[in-house]
Amino acid sequence: MIHSETDGAGPAIVFVHADFVDGRMWDDVRSLLAPRYRTVVYDKLGYGRSDPVTGPVVRRRELATVTDELCPQPFHLVGCSNGGQQALDYTLENPTRVLSLTLVNASPSGWQPQGAPPPVLLAMIAALQKGDLAAASELQIQLFFDGPDRSQSDLSPKLRQARSRAAEMNRVFVDRGTYFLSDANPAQPLDPPAVGRLNEVSVPTLVVDGLRDWPENRRTNRYLAEGISGCWRIEVDAGHVPAMEDPNGFAALWESSMDLISPES
Repeated sequence: MIHSETDGAGPAIVFVHADFVDGRMWDDVRSLLAPRYRTVVYDKLGYGRSDPVTGPVVRRRELATVTDELCPQPFHLVGCSNGGQQALDYTLENPTRVLSLTLVNASPSGWQPQGAPPPVLLAMIAALQKGDLAAASELQIQLFFDGPDRSQSDLSPKLRQARSRAAEMNRVFVDRGTYFLSDANPAQPLDPPAVGRLNEVSVPTLVVDGLRDWPENRRTNRYLAEGISGCWRIEVDAGHVPAMEDPNGFAALWESSMDLISPES
């Protein structure tokens, strides 16, 4: 079973979570937008309140299952990190279903990172190989929430609270072994992948680029913005999950951007 939630009324927005947390990463943003939009969120299989996985999952088809049931009309689509990758793949296969696409520190399917991986990533992999799930979870939070230039002690009380919520969500995913069961070898990847098909994206697109994210992720944001015709890229003073760090700022940024790029918003 896929856990999903809807709230509010108006044009629909579907939110796709990053792959180290679950759909609750969007809770604060959704509460701010619900007076004007119908918000839709779900936990991917293996995450949060959805069922565990037993094998590979086609994530863009999982998204299609949710939207086919909950969104009879075209909708706005917002995805963070790998959630953005899955949203982009979905948009390429279903362009008439999407009113606008927002990619938050995302990468296109088929993307090949450059340079040496961050040491914290290597440490996280080593912890997983040893079965130290508590250490692996904390290292994932350092990687995906703190980023390259911050530690937990650098964060304000508000950000430490958001970090704690992210860690709670992450531990479910880590304890279940979701990545290795379902996503290490993805089922039926988009063919050809999105990395060479950005010119096919025909919907209004916003790229949200976290200034405190890793340099390789920021390079990806620039690649997306340069490859998608008419795309807007907006920098924010946040790491990998701006919606958790500053939900008020994210909601305001998204809504004001839609007023400019998407007449259907």
